[in-house]
Amino acid sequence: MGKRLLIFVLGLMTCLGVEAKRELSERAQISLLTCAPGAELYARYGHTAIRVYDPANRLDIVFNYGCFSFDTDHFYYKFVKGETYYELGAEDAASFFTEYQMEQRPVFFQTLNLTYAQRQELFDKLLENLQPGNRKYLYNFVFDNCATRPYYLIKEVLGDSIISTYEGWKGKTFREFIHAYTGEGSWQDFGINMVFGSRADEPMTNEQRLFLPEELMNYLQQAYTVSGVSVVERQYTGEFTHPHTPWYKTWYFGAFIFALIMVLINIWDWERGKWSWGVEVALGVVYLLLAALIIFLIFFSIHPLVGLNWRLFLFPLIHLCSRFIYIVH
Repeated sequence: MGKRLLIFVLGLMTCLGVEAKRELSERAQISLLTCAPGAELYARYGHTAIRVYDPANRLDIVFNYGCFSFDTDHFYYKFVKGETYYELGAEDAASFFTEYQMEQRPVFFQTLNLTYAQRQELFDKLLENLQPGNRKYLYNFVFDNCATRPYYLIKEVLGDSIISTYEGWKGKTFREFIHAYTGEGSWQDFGINMVFGSRADEPMTNEQRLFLPEELMNYLQQAYTVSGVSVVERQYTGEFTHPHTPWYKTWYFGAFIFALIMVLINIWDWERGKWSWGVEVALGVVYLLLAALIIFLIFFSIHPLVGLNWRLFLFPLIHLCSRFIYIVH
C-alpha cells in the first residue's frame, strides 16, 4: 500500500499550472484509482490514489497518500514502533500510470458521480492537504492509510451519506484478510500473525474493511447516497490476484523440517551421550530476540493489533518436545 517518496507538491504544482488554476472547469472529472498488488510485501495489498482530470485546464494529476521515504532517520525503528509518517504527494498522471505499467500492475478507475460544487470542494481539500504543514500524517496499516484517507475525504464531500450494498467478507476478521493478501501459509503470513494479538480476531465493521484498496473499490461499486444517487458514475474494475504459496514454501513445511532436524540432533546426542550446547545457545538467542521484539511491540509500540499469539511459542515448543528423546534416555 505504501510507495517510495514521490515528487512533491510545490514545484510540480507550479509546473502543472495548478496554483494559477485552482478553479476546475465543468468538464473536470475526479476518479478513484485502485492499483493491483505488487511483488513486494508492502505492495501485496494494492494501492489507492485520486486522479483529477480537467482537459479544459490541461490538468491531469494523481494525489497519493502513500508516500514515504526509507531515508527518514531511524526509519525501521519508527516503523516497528508504529510512528511512521506518510505524506500526501502528487505527480503527473502519465508518470503514475507508466510506473504501474512497468510493474505489470493493472490500475482500475472509478469516476465519481459528483456535482461541480462537490468536485471543486474535493479538489480544494486535496490542495489544502498538500500544503507543507498538512501533508504528513501518522500512518496506521489498518486504520489510517492510503485507502482510508481518500474514502473519508469523499465521504466528507458527499455529506457523510455513503451507503453500500456490498457485503464482501462481512463478519471476517483482520487476521482472515491478512491471510488472503499475504498468502495462506506463507512465512510473511506467519510473521505478521505472530505479532497480532486477540484484537485481530474481532469481526470488522463495514468501514474498517475499507483499509484494503480492493475492498474500497468493491464497496464503492455498489455505493449510493441517501437520495439514491450512485457514488460512481462510470468505472473499470477487476479482481485482485491473491498469492498462492507452494507447499514447500509454507511455514507448515518449515516447521516440519525444523522438527525433523531437532529429532535427528537429539538422536545423534543420544548415541554419542553428549548434549549439543551450541544448538541450544543459538536457538536460545533467537527465542530471546523474538521475545524482546514482542515485548517491545506490546508495551512500547502504538500498533493497535499487536499482542501475544500462539505462533510465538510454536518453534520453542517443537524444540522442547524433541528434547524429550534425550531426556527420557
